[in-house]
Formats: sequence, structure tokens, C-alpha cells
Amino acid sequence: MDFIIKLPKSSQGYDTIWVIVDRLTKSAIFVPMRETDPLEKLARMYLKEVVTRHGIPVSIICDRDPRFASHFWRLLQKALGTSLAKSTAYHPETDRQSKRTIQTLEDMLRACVIDFRKGWVNHLSLVEFSYNNSYHASIKAAPFEALYGRKCRSPVCWAEVGEVQLTGPEIVQETTEKIVVIKQRMQAARDRQKSYADLKRKPMEFQIGDKVMLKVSPWKGVVHFGKRGKLNARYVGPFKVIERIGSIAYKLELPKELSGVHNTFYVSNMKKCYAEEPLAVLLDGLHFDDML
Repeated sequence: MDFIIKLPKSSQGYDTIWVIVDRLTKSAIFVPMRETDPLEKLARMYLKEVVTRHGIPVSIICDRDPRFASHFWRLLQKALGTSLAKSTAYHPETDRQSKRTIQTLEDMLRACVIDFRKGWVNHLSLVEFSYNNSYHASIKAAPFEALYGRKCRSPVCWAEVGEVQLTGPEIVQETTEKIVVIKQRMQAARDRQKSYADLKRKPMEFQIGDKVMLKVSPWKGVVHFGKRGKLNARYVGPFKVIERIGSIAYKLELPKELSGVHNTFYVSNMKKCYAEEPLAVLLDGLHFDDML
């Protein structure tokens, strides 16, 4: 769960969207609300939009928003038997799913605001439908299909963007036109996000027994050799690759000085060691947080 705030105020007074994402099926619920809505109203919306659709969740991942950290919200979830997992700045990946959904939703609304103007609330349900009826590479299906076990029955041009025009009531034709616009904006948002990711993505692969240097800049609270700033060592090692985990992670043989650090690392945190003679960046003066 997360909030998108400071949106252009609609004619109904809404300026916030409550984004709720199912971790398993990736299906999303977009609830328009006011930033000043009391917690009691938030609780009623939660029961209406989440509990009546899916039942009571086992756990909820959210940030430390004052509304989620309030005594009322914690007591409500405790009474329902739901555990709360709060993300922190040290572990931003905790709620990455909702952050990614929010980024896509903001891109869609930003691209559609010229077409919809302040009436974005009136078309938010269509945006939610388009998002849940679009193919997701992570689950190899659309969230609607993953949630209900069948494909969504809808007019052909609601599922795929094309030149097909429907004949019928004006409301159907208008809705179809809006769906086509939203689908086009969604594809543009995904292409933009992919282009940014591709700039930093480079293929790297290691074999068992290779020597690699380990990047230490992502580690919180690291101090190298008593120095700070540009004189810090950016890599330590070399370390031996002992196992491959999936396609993008490797397990390393770490010395006893790093016994408190998990020995599995993402491929982007490593680089191959090409030195022929024995090389070692000493770990003297290396301090790391106990939370690692």
C-alpha cells in the first residue's frame, strides 16, 4: 500500500490516490481520496475495496506514512489478524512492487491529463481496468487472468490497441476511445522505463572458481581505512565464486572478517578480477553496520 498525493484537485475534491497491489497476482486497486480524509473513512474504504474483494490479508507492506503508523491503524490490523511490515530507507526494496506500480500509474495519468484534464477521477476506473488487463512479464499473464483464472471478457479493442471501432451506445464508444488512449500511454510509460533501465544494464556472467571484486558502495555505514569521500576503496577482494544462484546472483567465499554479511550478491555489485599476480584489498579498518 502507498499513496500518490498532491494531484490536481478534481471537481469532487479528490487529490490523492490510494494504491493497493497484490504481491502474488500483481493486480492493483486505485482508490481516489482526499489527503485530509480521517482514518475512520480510510478504514471503511479499506473494508470496501480490499476485504470485500479478497478477504483479510495475511500481511501488508507499507511505508512509515503517519496514517499507516497511527495507533488506530495498527489496532485495526491487529484486530483483523493482519501483520504490518514497514519499509525503511535501508531496505527500499521492501515495497518496490507498489513503487513500480505507482510509477506506471503516474506516467499514465501524466500522459492522459491533457486528454482528461481535471476529470482524471472519472477515468481512474478505466486506468485500473487497463492496468489489470495488461500482460505482465513477471507472472507471464495479465493480473486479471492470474487473479480469476480466466481471461477478461471485453470488447476486442479494450484488450489490444487497434483500429477496430465498435457500433453501439455512445457510452460504449466513448469508453472504448478512452481505453485505447490509456493503453497507448501505458505502453509509452513502459518503453520509457525500459529505456532508462537498459542504459545501466550490461550482460555479466561468471563461472564457478572465478575471482571477482566486490563493490562496497551500496553498503550502509561502511568506512574504509579511516578515510571518507573520494579516497574510499570502491571494491574489496578478490573473492572466489562458489555457486550461481539463478541467473543474476552468485554466492561468494567470504573471509571471516565478513562473517556477518550474507554471501549472496547481485551481479551488478561484482566485477571480474583480471590481475595475474596475487592481489588483495585489505579489510583492515572496514566497519559495517550490525543490521547487515
